[in-house]
Amino acid sequence: MQIRIINAPQENLFDMLARRVAPHVRKWVEENPVSSIGFLQVSIPDMFYFADIAGKAANVLTVELFGTCPQTTTTLAVLGETSAVRAAISAIEAANGPGF
Repeated sequence: MQIRIINAPQENLFDMLARRVAPHVRKWVEENPVSSIGFLQVSIPDMFYFADIAGKAANVLTVELFGTCPQTTTTLAVLGETSAVRAAISAIEAANGPGF
């Protein structure tokens, strides 16, 4: 699994993101503060598991990005305020156990 967190994303990043998400996600991004985006490249089962953990740990929106390899891996985006994204990613790391 790969994890990347982008703090204070530039506007062009939101343009790139908008092409890879459903319309309701674009609307959510327009209406809510997004000061960080976490990206996790994971297996399909892990995506659902980690999205659930992230949503329970913090006030974030989790979304699968379109355009990744659907057979084996996908990319999960965790959007929200910086502290919330960091809390969600920390919860995912903790749930994944030692050696992560």
